[in-house]
Amino acid sequence: MRTPLSPLDLTALVLFLVAWVAYEPLLKALARGGTINTDLTVIRLFWMKNMARRENRFMDGQLLGHALNSASFFASSNLILIAAVAGALFGGEQTFRSASSLALIRTSSRLLFEGQVALVLITLARGLLAFIWSIRQMNYCIAAVGAIPDTEDEGFQSAYGDAAARLINPALSSFNAGVRGYYFALAAAAWLFGAPAFMLATTGAVSLLAWRQRRSPAAVAVSDLRRLLETQPPARARGPAAPPL
Repeated sequence: MRTPLSPLDLTALVLFLVAWVAYEPLLKALARGGTINTDLTVIRLFWMKNMARRENRFMDGQLLGHALNSASFFASSNLILIAAVAGALFGGEQTFRSASSLALIRTSSRLLFEGQVALVLITLARGLLAFIWSIRQMNYCIAAVGAIPDTEDEGFQSAYGDAAARLINPALSSFNAGVRGYYFALAAAAWLFGAPAFMLATTGAVSLLAWRQRRSPAAVAVSDLRRLLETQPPARARGPAAPPL
């Protein structure tokens, strides 16, 4: 059976799939040299340990609520995009004719067009699942912040902060994976403009993500914040109340 993919289309698709699947392991390999994600993992550990020592945790709840609202916003936006792309995918012959009549669209058959649109849908759906999992884990974090007892036991506070960090770090890592899905969805959408544009967009998306993780001003600033936190002496828990005079 003849495939609707030309050799150039097939090469571009393989490049995209390899980049999409291998980006996460590649990022972990680069983590030895320091990335935003690894530095923020340490910073959030300090946050949770300090949270466990604080008497007033209102600020921590506010920060978690802000992160939860952001994830919910992106998940809602992602769902709208999925609905739009699904409408184009299942629009039938009329949608294919309308799209193929555009001078910029490069598609040789309806089957290829549906494959191009389906790839965009899959990348968006993968991002939506990451946002949903992020929201669930953030709700676990909120429960952890609300459940911490009022104690002056430094060992308990340190252990509780460490456990809370092991909740919040995967939650925000899932959020990052959802946001990263937009980059790959845009690269997948570039396939509609031809295989060369698809390969260029895939390479550009991965390069931009890697640069932002390692060399961007934000990455440098976050790395400096991590070093500053790691050079600080351990914080002491609040002492017992002074006896009455």
